[in-house]
Amino acid sequence: MHILIAPNAFKNSLSAGEAAEAISKGLKQSKLQHTSECYPIGDGGDGTADLLIKKFNGTIINAEVHDPLFRKIITTFGLIDDAQTAVIELANASGIKLLRPHEHNPLKATTFGTGELIKHALSKNVTKIILCIGGSATVDGGTGILNALGVRFRDTIGNIINPVLEYLSSLDVMDLSSIDKKILNVQLVVLCDVENTLLGENGAAKIFGPQKGANTTDVITLEHGLTKLREVIFEATGKDMALIKHGGAAGGVAAGLSVLLNAKLVPGIEYFLDITGFNHSLRNADLLITGEGSIDAQTLEGKAPFGVAYRAKEKGIPVIGMAGKVPEKTDRRLHQYFDELLAINNENVSLDEALKNTYANLVRNAHELGNTLAIKK
Repeated sequence: MHILIAPNAFKNSLSAGEAAEAISKGLKQSKLQHTSECYPIGDGGDGTADLLIKKFNGTIINAEVHDPLFRKIITTFGLIDDAQTAVIELANASGIKLLRPHEHNPLKATTFGTGELIKHALSKNVTKIILCIGGSATVDGGTGILNALGVRFRDTIGNIINPVLEYLSSLDVMDLSSIDKKILNVQLVVLCDVENTLLGENGAAKIFGPQKGANTTDVITLEHGLTKLREVIFEATGKDMALIKHGGAAGGVAAGLSVLLNAKLVPGIEYFLDITGFNHSLRNADLLITGEGSIDAQTLEGKAPFGVAYRAKEKGIPVIGMAGKVPEKTDRRLHQYFDELLAINNENVSLDEALKNTYANLVRNAHELGNTLAIKK
């Protein structure tokens, strides 16, 4: 039996690579005679850029930028394809991981630092930028990035305003005259891990705002700010941010970059699997094991485990999903793609305890799975 081990990161606990390592270790400790390949995956969320840079033997570049609350930090991006392509992780500059819990506030957080990373990449004369946008602390519609690239936002009397949503209610005109022309001459590919649009009940403010620290009143303010941004951009370009699939990703970053920078928005997992040659590894597999922190109905909306499970089922390969949390009741749609779903926590413990034990629990579950498969053989 040859097993392809392709997990996503387990949020707030393990990277995709660490999760794959744990599963591989457990299988090797079992009685199952097998070979395996570890193929950690990413869908545009935290850690995807690191996986791509490693996969293509890229170079890591250090850069000074501003974090979501405009404090200076040193972070990184990568160069691949003979330094022709930059791979940038939005979360490295504008991620919620950079903030303490009491600092979470999408009314104050900006993506300006990610724009600075893009400028650093442009200074390297790249021809393509791959931007992974999961894990943001922001709901600014990409205005921070655009501001860093030279776009100016003005009120009704022409004054430049701070493009954080708290101030977008006074936005009247968008000035593109100072935009860095280099960004218009590169291919910009944005890896999205959600399909949400910008506005409304399923939009950036209402769905993702609370996850980033917004209360009920804040969500209304955020929605109003994004609506105002959409109106101003529509007047300037004739393009409607609100109609774009994936536009709500990273608090509207995807929509903003799509309409103003002609960014290509792609399902992150599909793009990742295609450029890394996943199908070649899948061709030799008898079993696929995938996983992430939670596998549920939302997984089917383009998350990484669904991406690999879909391809495996197309080839008739059995799929096992491992997660910290799986549905208690059988979900027929999930089981079209996952032959078995295994919850790796075997006792009632706090979330903090479960996160701390994720590696050990993956090893234990993979060990037990291997022994079960050995018996069935």
